[in-house]
Amino acid sequence: MQCHYFDAGVCRSCTFMGQPYAEQVAAKEALARELLAPFEAGRSKREGTAGGIAWLPAVTSAESGFRAKAKMVVGGTVESPTLGILDAAGRGVDLRHCGIIAPGILAAFPALIASITRMGLAPYDVPARRGELKHLIVTEAGDGALMVRYVVRSQGAVASIRRHVPWLQDALPPLAVVTANLLPEHKAVLEGEVEVVLTERAVLPIEVGDVTLQVRPQSFVQTNTAIAAALYRQARDWVDALDPASVWDLYCGVGGFALHCAGPSGSGRAVLGVEVSADAVASAELARDALFAADDDRLRIRFIAVDATAFALRAAPDAVPELVIVNPPRRGLGADLAGWLERRGPAHVVYSSCNVESLARDLAAMPSYRVARARVLDMFPQSNHFEVITLLERV
Repeated sequence: MQCHYFDAGVCRSCTFMGQPYAEQVAAKEALARELLAPFEAGRSKREGTAGGIAWLPAVTSAESGFRAKAKMVVGGTVESPTLGILDAAGRGVDLRHCGIIAPGILAAFPALIASITRMGLAPYDVPARRGELKHLIVTEAGDGALMVRYVVRSQGAVASIRRHVPWLQDALPPLAVVTANLLPEHKAVLEGEVEVVLTERAVLPIEVGDVTLQVRPQSFVQTNTAIAAALYRQARDWVDALDPASVWDLYCGVGGFALHCAGPSGSGRAVLGVEVSADAVASAELARDALFAADDDRLRIRFIAVDATAFALRAAPDAVPELVIVNPPRRGLGADLAGWLERRGPAHVVYSSCNVESLARDLAAMPSYRVARARVLDMFPQSNHFEVITLLERV
């Protein structure tokens, strides 16, 4: 893939841009194999078989148009806004034709840019610390439906957005959900805590793999839907082969892993999803209720809003499940949760990571586990980031 923004030196976010895609994937696989090699499963004394990690073929992505969620910094002026990033001086750099963003989102940008002018939302000037509109966050479902979030500083801006929602719905027919997120402080963060829903619908259904996730505005969802589907299905295949009676999904988000690994209706597998975000837990419960109609299924598949580490550390010894799934943020599990798994964890852990370096660091703190199976999934083409999913066995 070639990008004129990258070639012109305007944006260098995609560090692998211009490199042949096969070489990108090979480099990611090589790094994953190098960092995980010290933790490979050893020779089995019982079976006398050779050890090592069983590496499955990498799952590759479309090279362009794969990003179904765009987080755009708003710059420029009310009359001539930019959508993209900020340069070193804090000025807006327009990236409205960015090639990694899904075509449906790119097609929505003209109407969204026009809406900024109509609503009179002055783009936030970071160096001067004045202005109103900080970011536009746009998410697209597989059917083309859109969720648009305006990140603003004041209630006055919320009122202006609300007045113009009917116009925006006419100008942008795929629009399903519009919200205003309040972030009054001068902070280097994407969004604030307060979300105001401005449309009748507050949830965007997104089909990912074999589950329709019910995504609320502040819920995290993977940006590459096709690769996320492959990720969840890989976890499901490993879990189903082991057939545990009970599973915890720590850092469960909107329930992608938990719902894929719950088994069919009536299977009896108890699944508990743990996630600190109450918004994400509400999304996961909506998806569960849509997927499983039977009361028994709803009782065996539960979600709770609590910190994953705190939950595990407080758990009674007899409450530990037969299998744990972890999908932590880039920083990894951390010493406390890795230590808990080392001391009290089950026979198997499915660890999905977006940062193989923090994964290796966690594994070093869990010497009782070895990597039996692993797979690289290229969630982020054109960059040096990727997802790697591993099946860990206690030795």
